Amino acid sequence: MAEEFKVGDVVRARMKGFAPWPALIVQPTSSTPTKGKNAKKPSHWVYFFGSKNYGWIEVKNIEPYTESKKEHLSAQLQKAFVEAQEYIDKSKENPKYVLELPPEQVKESEKEKEKEDCEEKFKQLVSPPKKPKKWFKIRVTGPIEGLTSPKKKTPLKRQNSETSSVRLSFTKRSRVSSPGGANGISDVATELLNMPFLPDAPENPSLDLCLYGDKSKSEEITPSPKTFGFIGLGNIGAAVVMNLIKSGHRVNIYNRSPSKCEKIKEKADAIKAGMVCTYKTPMDIAQNSDVIICCVTDPTQAKEVVQGNCSVASGDDDSLSGKGYIEMTGIDPETSKDICEIISSKGGQYLEAQVQGSRQEAVEGNLVVLTAGDKRLFMDCQSVFKAMGKTAFFLGDVGYATKTNLILNIIKGIALVGLAEGFSLAHRCGMSTKDLLNIFQLTSLNCKYLNDKADMIVSQDFSSQVYQAIEHMQKDMKLALDLSDQIKQPLLVTSTANEVYKNSRRLGYDGRDAACVYMRTRY
Repeated sequence: MAEEFKVGDVVRARMKGFAPWPALIVQPTSSTPTKGKNAKKPSHWVYFFGSKNYGWIEVKNIEPYTESKKEHLSAQLQKAFVEAQEYIDKSKENPKYVLELPPEQVKESEKEKEKEDCEEKFKQLVSPPKKPKKWFKIRVTGPIEGLTSPKKKTPLKRQNSETSSVRLSFTKRSRVSSPGGANGISDVATELLNMPFLPDAPENPSLDLCLYGDKSKSEEITPSPKTFGFIGLGNIGAAVVMNLIKSGHRVNIYNRSPSKCEKIKEKADAIKAGMVCTYKTPMDIAQNSDVIICCVTDPTQAKEVVQGNCSVASGDDDSLSGKGYIEMTGIDPETSKDICEIISSKGGQYLEAQVQGSRQEAVEGNLVVLTAGDKRLFMDCQSVFKAMGKTAFFLGDVGYATKTNLILNIIKGIALVGLAEGFSLAHRCGMSTKDLLNIFQLTSLNCKYLNDKADMIVSQDFSSQVYQAIEHMQKDMKLALDLSDQIKQPLLVTSTANEVYKNSRRLGYDGRDAACVYMRTRY
């Protein structure tokens, strides 16, 4: 049962991306912002020592206060522990002691604000405000058929100001277009209203150890005697860890969501007990592992792992001496070189290992691994690469693997946009997309990657099997464009494709497979 906390308790609160931070549970005031999207989850309003910030923290992310070794902590975190201890000491001396808190200054997340603005604009686009009807008055100076029936035909005469006139009032009729319109383009609002409903992307399916790796392949691998630390248990990371465990490697794991670590440990212990240990910080992983493997979401998080609070490189100058560091995160060459410098400055060996393949290929252990950096580390980790992939390449100095990975990803990204636009054109022409798929599969265009995406487009199911999320695809497109800016290489088609992916993300398709770019090209 979770421990109950109350106002005035000194605790350690965990925020996303940070180690547990000394904090004080305080009473919300009239200026305290609402809980936002986590309103229904039990949480406390806390004041963070040291940083002097406030925030709503879920109860599951709050733990009793304990002191920590200060040798490896950042200066700000050390200051937070000092302030927390001073408050505890003064409270013991004087039970009525009240800490003078700074005013609450909490700004709304820019990302949440941008999301609300996008939703408001989308509502206005779907349900535009009704315009008042326009009335026109026409002065008729002669007879109108159907309204007057003159007995005699009289020649037209010039009307003077004294001639009586007839006034007619009528509403302006709105133009009604056919379903396809004169040019094959229908009304925007109608199209958006008819857009198929896409349910929320499901959470990652529960891990099943029996699904990972090929038994015959695992039996051929002689596991390394080294202990491997793994940071990041996303779609690719969790699959790689499972294959390492099944092939007999000892693994230490860390993830920002501890529940994922516990699930993997439980399933691993059920088959091979003692092969997995879980830790609370990247620094703990580094201290207890021979080789550290990082597989997180983007370059920002990759840097945070090596230079943030309680990071891999938080120890002394030679804290990584004799240890290896493998970066599997999809990053750009400059970030990879920065991480290499940090690891090398601590005495470690660095290897970038970019992977090509989907989540399903990671589950099957059929990834293609592209490496560059320390060749000795590459040779020492052959058993790891065999467990996770069907082949591994060593491409030379740091940066070549990341460049190769970005080039391959923009080829896939551009091909996918072309596929989506082709199926959108077929739909607009009144053709059956199923028939087009059958023909497509008989041509030389057919390959596993495009065939899988075409199947998703025809079924319009982009959530049940997410091989590569659209935000990750767009991230790689952007990194490739950044690289092209540095070397002044124009990428005209890549730039256009990137805009299509960006528009798809604005429609709220993050978390779904990249094939959902079809929804943007069609509507």
